[in-house]
Amino acid sequence: MSHTAHIRSHRKPRRSASTIAVRAGVAGGVLSTLAVAGASGPANAAEPVTQTLELPTLTADLAAQVAQSADATQQAAANYELRAERDAAAAQAAKEAKADLAEAKKKAAEEKRKAEEAARKAAAERASRDAERAALSASVEISAESGSGSGSGSGSASASVDASAGVSTSTASGSAAAVVAFVRAQVGDAYVSGGTGPNSWDCSGLVQAAFRQVGIDLPRVSQAQSTAGTQVSLSNLQPGDILYWGGAGSAYHVGVYVGDGMFVGAQNPSTGVALKSLSYDPPSGAVRVL
Repeated sequence: MSHTAHIRSHRKPRRSASTIAVRAGVAGGVLSTLAVAGASGPANAAEPVTQTLELPTLTADLAAQVAQSADATQQAAANYELRAERDAAAAQAAKEAKADLAEAKKKAAEEKRKAEEAARKAAAERASRDAERAALSASVEISAESGSGSGSGSGSASASVDASAGVSTSTASGSAAAVVAFVRAQVGDAYVSGGTGPNSWDCSGLVQAAFRQVGIDLPRVSQAQSTAGTQVSLSNLQPGDILYWGGAGSAYHVGVYVGDGMFVGAQNPSTGVALKSLSYDPPSGAVRVL
């Protein structure tokens, strides 16, 4: 054994035949693969053309989808904006309706207060008139008794002159005074067509009721009342005379002369029973039944 046998040799070990064969096979496979790839190259070169033609179609579809999505988003935004406007309008309308309701309630309360006040006032005036009528009735009865006892007659009237004012006045007594007192007491009552009292009258209903106070039963309507007594001239009137408007027998309105150039009549729905001057509506004629 050599004295250097234990030292490893620096020479490359010999390759075995099997290793060489494997490497040769690998190399051959690689070369075959390259050859096949090279042969298939011309065929594969045409394929990208078909794929490139499909890309515009895909891009157009994508653009359409994007545009459709944008339109949908814009429509949704418009719908939200419209809903917001409607909600705001509804809220404003509700606010205004609430204010209107409060105002209506306030007005209704005010109208109710006025109606109650008017009703109280009317009741007070009615009570006052009733009291005045009662007092006048008592006064008329006393005056009538006094007049009949003194022999002055049931329908007498006297004229005097107020020296301080220079105004001619007429004073009724007896039955004429009772008629005048009655119609004066009804001043302020309502006018109602066909009314015969006690708080609403038409013109002939008032005249008939006035003369009933002294036991005289007059016809119900103005046409008949205008011929119920003796015709007298308008320049010779006495308190208690019946005035009429229109022709005798065809009069459309009647009233009672109360003296001092004044008369009382149930005029119309707007004025009711009123005390008026003869110059306000000059009568056509007069009749005397007392």
